[in-house]
Amino acid sequence: MKKLLLLGLILLAAKVYAGSVYVMETGRADLKVWVCQYKSEADICVYVDEYRSRAKDKDCIWYFERYKSNSDFTVRFVNYKSQADLKVYYVQYKSQAEWRKSHAWTGRLH
Repeated sequence: MKKLLLLGLILLAAKVYAGSVYVMETGRADLKVWVCQYKSEADICVYVDEYRSRAKDKDCIWYFERYKSNSDFTVRFVNYKSQADLKVYYVQYKSQAEWRKSHAWTGRLH
């Protein structure tokens, strides 16, 4: 429930996700994402921007799209860490956005 509330707040505040991302509630997404409570658990620290142009060609800055056809990739948020392909921690400032660990998706999120 906390994660759904967090997702809702993010969507309201920033309009939507990464490079440029579309969030799927059901179906097969490109990436399954788990939202971490602590930065130390994360594979990537993500800043959510309100403009698509600022997120272009950047893995760590996300813009959430309204429509799947406009997105660079799709994600589905999962409830358990073990289900995730990528562990994400949201940061408040663009300068904090970074890959924390080497990952197969590095350079592929835009």
